[in-house]
Amino acid sequence: MPFRSKQTLDAWIEEFQQFGYSLAVKVIPQDGSSGRDTGLVGITMMNAQTVTYIEPDVPGGNKWRITFEPRETELRLDAGGALRLSTELAMVSALCAFLETKSNAFFGDDLSEESDAVSAH
Repeated sequence: MPFRSKQTLDAWIEEFQQFGYSLAVKVIPQDGSSGRDTGLVGITMMNAQTVTYIEPDVPGGNKWRITFEPRETELRLDAGGALRLSTELAMVSALCAFLETKSNAFFGDDLSEESDAVSAH
């Protein structure tokens, strides 16, 4: 299973932000049952004020999911506000896809390193 340290996730987020996305994103330290970071990325959505985060669907998994926590009040937007929110949602979707891509590449790197180590013996 891939290991996602806070340092790895911080580097991935920094790489993502270099594409010009303007999301407020923060890696949240979270220890799994084995003492490893499980991969929790918090997002501050300016146009929804909804607690939003992205994390693997299962610890160590490569499929990532976006969670929008329930709101206590309704959200009412005019057309411009809805457009700004849709832009933020598109960025959150892009971040989720980016994290999945990085996880798959990370997992692939782990597999190739393991097979190289086995071949060397």
